[in-house]
Amino acid sequence: RLVHLDLKGAAPRAQYLEQVLPLLHALGATGLLLEYEDTFPYMGPLELLQAPHAYSPAELRALLSRARAQGLDVVPLLPFPLQFVLKHREFAHLREVKVLPNALNPHKEESLALVKAMIDQVMALHEDLQWFHIGCDEVYYLGEGEESKQWLQQQDNTPEKLCLSHIKAVATCLASSYPMVTPIVWDDMLRGMSEETLAESGVPQLVQPMIWDYATDIDVEGKVQLIEKYHRCGFSKVWFASAFKGATGVNQSLTLIGHHLRNQLEWLQVASRSPVDVLEGIALTGWQRYDHFSVLCELLPVAIPSLAVCLQALKNGGYSEKVKETVENLLGMSNLEVDTFMSTSLGTFPGSNILTLVTQVSFYLKSSVDELLERNRYVTGWFSPYHRKRKIIHPIIIQHFQPDAVSLLSKWNAVLQDLQAAMEQVFHRCAVEEWMEENVHPSLKKLQQVVDDLDEA
Repeated sequence: RLVHLDLKGAAPRAQYLEQVLPLLHALGATGLLLEYEDTFPYMGPLELLQAPHAYSPAELRALLSRARAQGLDVVPLLPFPLQFVLKHREFAHLREVKVLPNALNPHKEESLALVKAMIDQVMALHEDLQWFHIGCDEVYYLGEGEESKQWLQQQDNTPEKLCLSHIKAVATCLASSYPMVTPIVWDDMLRGMSEETLAESGVPQLVQPMIWDYATDIDVEGKVQLIEKYHRCGFSKVWFASAFKGATGVNQSLTLIGHHLRNQLEWLQVASRSPVDVLEGIALTGWQRYDHFSVLCELLPVAIPSLAVCLQALKNGGYSEKVKETVENLLGMSNLEVDTFMSTSLGTFPGSNILTLVTQVSFYLKSSVDELLERNRYVTGWFSPYHRKRKIIHPIIIQHFQPDAVSLLSKWNAVLQDLQAAMEQVFHRCAVEEWMEENVHPSLKKLQQVVDDLDEA
């Protein structure tokens, strides 16, 4: 049971992750799937790939050592295709399509040299790895570059074969230098391929596919047939991938636990009907962005109750009142709500204060400001945009809503000060700024502007 930490957005500080590891172990996790992206401390010619808040080698070594001490296997994930690499001008010449940083040109020797250099640097910081996830999902635009178009014109060459040869090249790159490590790939590019195409490619002997589906109504029978197909093609083992957050809305700020719990229960059904000895494990994904360029979705501390419920359901083969009690005890929460967003969400787990404050903001900030500005008749009738632009107001009207506006602004500024302080304990400033600009500033600026306009009027 691998917990996926997606570090391509709101990457937690190393010390926060160290605090969370014992909780993950207690909840039933047996490993971590670490998607470093630009938070890995790349060196030499690759140093420019580091984000300003990348972990240092020392931080990473300490974190990995702490994970091992908790009995957690670590599986690094390098997301080929490499959006976070190909966005840089220095690597733009390796793009499959010149103007899009979505896929690596598989025909250039330099592309493979880059892949190898990245794998080598990641491997150098990890000990005793059993698996290494090489991504290979959603490789859009592969086959649309000029060299690929020429390649595809040759007899018997197809987009499927191009994709498989790319996966094979990356997997071989890993296997040739690190024969004890098994590559894992996302399976979405493989699903529609025929058994014959897959079997002939040689890919099944090199990698283990990770079948992902984050829905609450998985086609269980279809998944079982897919697993059987993969097995017949020669894949020795398969993985599942569910989700505990980051799969229900690109800019979602709160996690709907019930959705993710139902997703795990569906995967348990698939597991119970799958061939024996084929399943290697499951990764509970926790996406922080839908891709490198999208906004943040639910922050990790906000989603810890969902992760706890999901891990416990998988560990216990289902969800029950007893499982609920175990989760509440481990998180220090008195009332875990699964089927609605939790309106009161106090807990004692690391970062629980962030969940409490984010819940407050998500439930009440926009609605309270809209209530005042769009549904208060004194504002809509006597201080409309027309009045505000000209700074006109009847003095008696001010008394009807200025105190409310000032009081509301003061209340939210106090909450946001607390939230900012709590978030800075867990996240770097860039993540705090981004979250605030997306989720707080639009409503707060509207409120501040009305108070300023009132003063001027």
